[in-house]
This record gives sequence, structure tokens and C-alpha cells, in this order.
Amino acid sequence: MPTVKFFTLGCKVNQYDTQVIREQFQAVGYQEIDNGSPADICVINTCTVTKRADMDSLNIIRKAIRHNPKGKVIVTGCLTELDSDKIKEIKGVNLIIKNNNKHKILEHLFLKFPSLNPQTQEPANPQTRKCANSLTRQRANPQINTISYFKGHTRAFLKIQDGCDNFCSYCKVPLVRGLPFSKPLPEILYEADKIIKSGVKEIVLSGICLGKYGKDLSPKISLVEVIRKIEKIEGLFRIRLSSIEALDVNDELIGEMALSKKICRHLHIPLQSGDNSILREMNRDYSADYFLDLICKLRNRIPDIAITTDVIVGFPGETDEGFMNTIRLIQAITPLKVHIFAYSPRPQTPAFKKYGYLRDEMAIKERLAYIKKIANECAADSKRRFLNKEMEVLVEGRNKDKPDFWEGYTDNYIKVLFKGNLGLKNQFVNVKLTNAIQGYVIGKQIIS
Repeated sequence: MPTVKFFTLGCKVNQYDTQVIREQFQAVGYQEIDNGSPADICVINTCTVTKRADMDSLNIIRKAIRHNPKGKVIVTGCLTELDSDKIKEIKGVNLIIKNNNKHKILEHLFLKFPSLNPQTQEPANPQTRKCANSLTRQRANPQINTISYFKGHTRAFLKIQDGCDNFCSYCKVPLVRGLPFSKPLPEILYEADKIIKSGVKEIVLSGICLGKYGKDLSPKISLVEVIRKIEKIEGLFRIRLSSIEALDVNDELIGEMALSKKICRHLHIPLQSGDNSILREMNRDYSADYFLDLICKLRNRIPDIAITTDVIVGFPGETDEGFMNTIRLIQAITPLKVHIFAYSPRPQTPAFKKYGYLRDEMAIKERLAYIKKIANECAADSKRRFLNKEMEVLVEGRNKDKPDFWEGYTDNYIKVLFKGNLGLKNQFVNVKLTNAIQGYVIGKQIIS
């Protein structure tokens, strides 16, 4: 049986896209291998959100070529859109597939290398040939663009939207992902039903700009309408939203989250900066006050909601006072987690055209250290609010560092470690939270 190996960098949408490709390969008879053995085909799904992501993607490509000298190496994902020349310079890359053709990866592969298509190989033994033909008839269409399970996860990312037209001045995403595009509702519901039937207990609705969902469809449909339809699917599961912009968190969504029994009480809302002048330079169409008011509104309606966010440090023109405005806003909203990034100049973006590679390295280093300290303090404060409370945890598996402990997440995204019975993976377990540690909370399983 031919073999395939996958490497995925970047966001939840990329992880979803890899799962689509994985199921396409499985449908035509490929076996995935995760160990160090060479594979017949290696697929690298790249990211280009930062310079570090570029470097990581290129390094993974080179590593795949070294470790699979006789295999074919296919590169896809966001790095291929604007930087395919860098990839072409790497000897050993056999195929480059851009994002808009990612779902046709088998078509391009088998067109260039027909011998790699297992369904065109005729086994010599008549009985083997009969079995192979039977399997071929049973297999799904290899160009399917949906998923039916999610490998290695108790949570499944379900992409319902792609593309972005916000054009933040520092960001390449609209250039590599294109304009907003929404998946039709019937396709989403069909896919969600398959995922739930596979045993998944949490669906993460994902998109490059999730709040844009449905605005390009005719007739238009809102994100909340999608959520309501998914909630009606039979099964024991919960729904989580991936990253969503502040301006897309409207009263309809807040109201649905407040009333729903299945939506997780957690939103990841990117902040990027708490300074109004920097927000304007970034082309972020809200103010610091707007962001703070939104978080206050969310907590008034949904008291136990967890907020996580993103912050960029060292954007050109960020002063000490501007940075402290960001610090003060973070302290005011006390997020459960802050994803902190140093500003990364991205060629072809408005910020790059204006500032080039300008970066105050010393200031960035000092500010990163300070903001990480503040973020850790906020995370600790956020978790302490839930100590001595009993909460439902979806168990993901054994903790790697503490194998005697199970680990999982509450619906409001608190990572919990606890000792418990055997066979708890992918189960909902009631746990009393007892002790907040950096990165997680220790709990005790409640046996009813």
C-alpha cells in the first residue's frame, strides 16, 4: 500500500485543509504514516503569517526532502501564493499547489505522476485484482472537499469560511487567501453531522474571518443561523467559535451564546494594540474603548465567559506610552490567554511599503518580556475565579509530562489536569477545580 505523510503549519483553517487532503489520499488507497519511516509522498501545508512562519515552512520542506529521498514532495498553503520562487529554489520539490487548487491536489499529482495513482495499477493476481476493483468502487470521490473525522483530535475544526477583506496594514492574509468566501449551509450541516457521528465531542467553527460568514451568499445568512442549525443535530457535543473580530461580535451572537446550552463560553477576539494611534496605523477599525466596552458587555451577559486575544508588539511608531496603553487594556480585560507576537514586516503589505524592515529590536525585546509577565498575571487571575467550582471537562488524553493525570478543557477554555478512572479520553467529566498553576488548573474528578 502506498504511503503519505503530512506536515501542517499555521492556523486552524490550515489544519482543516490538511484533513481534507488526508481523506482524499485515504479514499484512493494511501496509508498515512506518522513515524520516522520514509513515505512515498510528503505534503507540506505552509504558513506565511510571519517571517518565522516562512522560515519554519522552508525548513520543514528541506527536512521532508532529506528524510524521504525517494518520495515525492508536494508543497501547498499560503507560502506558495507570493513566495513560490523561494520554494522552487529548493532542489527536491516535485509539485507546488497554490491555495485555490489545494482541494485538487490529487488531480495535479496523478496528472504529473500517473504511476502514483493506486487505482490505475492492475494487480497481477486475478483475485487481488478483483478485491482492488471492489475497493475502488466503494471509495469516495477523491476530490471531496469536506471531512468526516479529525485525526488525533477530540475537537474537530470545521471550516465554514475562507478569505478576508479587512486589509490590516501588517497582514498578508488577504493577499494569499483571497476575498471572503462562505461554505453553503447544507454542506456545513452534512459535514457537521458526519463529524459528530464519528465520535467527536466538540466542533470548532473556523474561518479566516469567521464573522464575515454568509455575507457573500445569496440569500445572505448569519453566523448565528449556522450555529442554530448545527445545535439541532442529534448528539452529545459542544460548539466553539475560533477567532472572531471585535466588530463581528454583535448583539445577536452575544444573545445566542448567553442562551445556548451547546456554545462554549469562550471567544478569541484579536486586540493587536490598545493604543488608538497604532490601531489606526494598523487599519483596525475600532478603538481601545470600543474593545473594552465589548468585553464588559460580554461579561455582563455571559458571566463565566473566557476571553483570549492576540497582541502585536513593536509595530512601527509604537511609543512607550502607546505600549503602556496596551498593557493597561490587557489588565482591564484580564484575558485567559494572550498570544503575543513581535511585529514582523511582511513584504507587499501597506505597513511594509511605508516602513520597510523598520523594527526597534531593543524596545521589542524589553516589551515582549514585560507583556508576557502581565499576560501570565492576567491568566492566573482569570483562572482563580473558578477555583472550588465544579466544571465539565472534555478529556483529550493523558498529560505528556504528568502521565498519571488526564488533561482536557472546560467549555470556557481552562486547561484542567486531574487524576481519574481509566478510559476517560473523549468523555465529558465533572471536575472540581482546586489549584491554579501557570498554564493549567489542577482538579479532582467528581464521582456521582
